[in-house]
Amino acid sequence: MQKLSILGGARLNGEVRISGAKNAALPILCASLLSSDTLQLDNVPELNDVATMRKLLQQMGVKIEANGSQLALSAAHIDKLEAPYDMVKTMRASILVLGPLAARFGEARVSLPGGCAIGSRPVDLHIKGLQAMGAEIHIEHGYIHAQVPGGLAGGRLRGARIMFDLVSVTGTENLMMAATLADGVTVLENAAREPEVVDLAHCLIAMGAKIEGAGSDTISITGVEKLHGANHRIMPDRIESGTFLVAAAAAGGNITLTGARADIMENVLEKLQEAGATIQVAGDRINLQMNKRPLAVNVRTAPYPAFPTDMQAQFMAMNTIAEGSAMVVETIFENRFMHVQELRRLGAQIEVEGNTAVIKGCAQLEGATIMATDLRASACLVIAGLAAQGETIVDRIYHLDRGYEHIESKLSQLGAQIRRIK
Repeated sequence: MQKLSILGGARLNGEVRISGAKNAALPILCASLLSSDTLQLDNVPELNDVATMRKLLQQMGVKIEANGSQLALSAAHIDKLEAPYDMVKTMRASILVLGPLAARFGEARVSLPGGCAIGSRPVDLHIKGLQAMGAEIHIEHGYIHAQVPGGLAGGRLRGARIMFDLVSVTGTENLMMAATLADGVTVLENAAREPEVVDLAHCLIAMGAKIEGAGSDTISITGVEKLHGANHRIMPDRIESGTFLVAAAAAGGNITLTGARADIMENVLEKLQEAGATIQVAGDRINLQMNKRPLAVNVRTAPYPAFPTDMQAQFMAMNTIAEGSAMVVETIFENRFMHVQELRRLGAQIEVEGNTAVIKGCAQLEGATIMATDLRASACLVIAGLAAQGETIVDRIYHLDRGYEHIESKLSQLGAQIRRIK
């Protein structure tokens, strides 16, 4: 099993290029199932989750040609309408094949998903939405089996008005994809507003879909007979961007992100400025300078455009060495403080009660051996290691490789003393 060895104390300086967004790439890869034509994608990140999704699609019959960060996907000859457990258990985003398969082929069999153990993320919103669109759904032997009456003989999902009880990013994406080929108009209310949802909508529109309102809480989709091929560039990863900026704020330094988008991470940038960082934006470049110990900042997670749950752990790491005390409130996932006990091993002073963590900043963390528990917790522990004195060993870093492209080489470019060990 691979680990990261980090010698803390080095300031971060230089430029780093931001990769394509994992959370945009995964649904857009699934969108290839909606057409028999080729979907050409650019800026696809090299991540374990992307590799898993590619394997899943290939297992169904999608032909994929890769050239660096470019992929060409052709779903002209799909011969298996199933996402098996062994593929789905490592990545919850596999549920995103359900809507496209049901819409185009009238049938889908998808294993109930696995993924990070950060809390309950029910799939009932996906199921209820497809049922409202006319699909018959049975859950048997751990699989969701969806059938559209008429199926391959020409049956189509039908437009419906769907109200989400809870804001669900993957639920919004799944039903938006399904609705593109439905008969009539589908309206999604209380829809997710995340930029990744908008990026998927842009790709679908390029494929011939009729979608209005993406980025708002009401999305209207008018179904069409068929979609065609398209070219689409995956948006920059706002969570990777935020992670590098928080790392520089915690360790100190002067870094510039290239290929980034400041407009989709305003909440994170405001919090970094509150912590004492100087931030300048020019086009796709974001510069952060931090020449002092950060100030503690309170954080409360909520659906976009509020503060993202995927940045909560990173800010907690910065708060452990900040001046003052801060409160972090997690409102999205009930089990997303598993990094707290690992941060305590480095000397962090954190008290947790329910969904609230109170962090009292200390002048110095001490290196230790710690274990990653989920994807964003891994990034949090790397940031803490960069700011700590001495060597920190981060174990179980396969979580990191699911969502960060070559994180140790990118940090090394910025002057961090970090290396992968076996």
